[in-house]
Amino acid sequence: MSLALVRSRALDGLRAPEVTVEVHLANGLPAFTLVGLADTEVKEARERVRAALANCGLEFPFNKRITVNLAPADLPKESGRFDLPIAVGILTAMGQLDAETVAGFEFAGELSLGGELRAVRGALPMALALNRDASATARALLLPLESAREAALVEGVPLYGAAHLMDVVQALRAEQRDAAGLVRMTSPVSPTSRWDPGMPDLREVKGQSAAKRALEVAAAGQHSALMVGPPGTGKSMLAQRFAGLLPPLAQDEALESAAVLSLAGHFDPARWMQRVMRSPHHSASAVAMVGGGSPPRPGEISLAHHGLLFLDELPEFPRAALEALREPLETGHITISRAARRHDFPARFQLLAAMNPCPCGHFGNPLKACRCTPEQVARYQARLSGPLLDRIDVQVDVPMVAPEVLARSPDGEGTREVAARVADARARQIARQGMLNAQLEGAALTQHVRPQQDAMAFLQAACGRLGWSGRAFHRVLRLARTIADLAGEADILTPHVAEAIQYRRVLQVAG
Repeated sequence: MSLALVRSRALDGLRAPEVTVEVHLANGLPAFTLVGLADTEVKEARERVRAALANCGLEFPFNKRITVNLAPADLPKESGRFDLPIAVGILTAMGQLDAETVAGFEFAGELSLGGELRAVRGALPMALALNRDASATARALLLPLESAREAALVEGVPLYGAAHLMDVVQALRAEQRDAAGLVRMTSPVSPTSRWDPGMPDLREVKGQSAAKRALEVAAAGQHSALMVGPPGTGKSMLAQRFAGLLPPLAQDEALESAAVLSLAGHFDPARWMQRVMRSPHHSASAVAMVGGGSPPRPGEISLAHHGLLFLDELPEFPRAALEALREPLETGHITISRAARRHDFPARFQLLAAMNPCPCGHFGNPLKACRCTPEQVARYQARLSGPLLDRIDVQVDVPMVAPEVLARSPDGEGTREVAARVADARARQIARQGMLNAQLEGAALTQHVRPQQDAMAFLQAACGRLGWSGRAFHRVLRLARTIADLAGEADILTPHVAEAIQYRRVLQVAG
């Protein structure tokens, strides 16, 4: 009778709690039982492990009763990440591997029938969890090569990659972690520079100086923005170039973003420290936007964490999907509650949206008549609720430009020049308050956003005439603070407030 313990990790939202894989071999009728709240993918590990051991020429205890327990029993386990630890546990219980050597590792990896190791989701959250677990500091993490390259971005974790089950077995038998077959992983990736000559340049967008200015303000303070205009005016072109205005991620931001993407299997190490731009189709459901499923996985707003979420044709999105954005826009995170478990995902994204002003798209277009009735225009714009619009700081009109004006329109500023001003403005905000202006609230907002007396009086009068909410009042204050930062001004002046007010008057939908 033999018992072996092997350490691994499950995924529970962004957490990666430790799982003990207990393998027990006993006499009796041959059987292979797997317990511990395992889903179908995990239970299928029995067949993958049996075939992989046999095809690698390793002994499998066909005449034994095998019981594998994945503890803790109340934690759901999913995917094929437990194939490798189960195989190592069986070999250890049979005496083919040394238990003390195996105890120095945590394992995760899916096995092919021939013994090759396949990548698993969530390698980066697993490495982060191991790095933060004080009780597991002496252990190393052993993953498939592709997953190990991703996990190597977490500094301070002893990490090894392997391509085949036999590489793992030979290294453990040799009692040498750097034995042939195991690859010691380090983080060779350097931060990406802010400017990439291959990215779309803002200079390519002719005209639309007001829209360019609005996006510069939005980028400088991390404010949400909505572009409204007829088809073909350059809204999508501006959105594609908006990401180039944003500075590269800081180390901690990059790790948070990469961890969420890794959880969904979308992380690309080649894009390390680059901000993500997510552009879901307007048919996306509320679950696709905020996350869900069983077990819950992050949605588009979490995959865009510390990045950009671009929603084109905004009124065409389902109403439930748009209304689900309201709380994350305020809080920066989303909580997905199910009957048995609750999962928290980060969602501090920057929203950039675009829409036509009416169903035909030409309401207000001086070059082409609109075919829509006033009721159709009102009904179309009313698809966006007042509370949602109230949370969008910058609303800018992107009008149609006549062809003859486009033909003689000079080149404007390029992405590099605008991005430099954005970076300077963000640096002022971080030095002054430790965060960007869009994140200011409560006492920090009162302390750092103090317009001059005449500017405050102007804002109060405007809010009274326009019937704005307290949220709108504070968002205009944050926006004015960003405009002042771009101008290099320590004080918020009346022109800054006036410009901020203009960015909230394109759409006024009751809601």
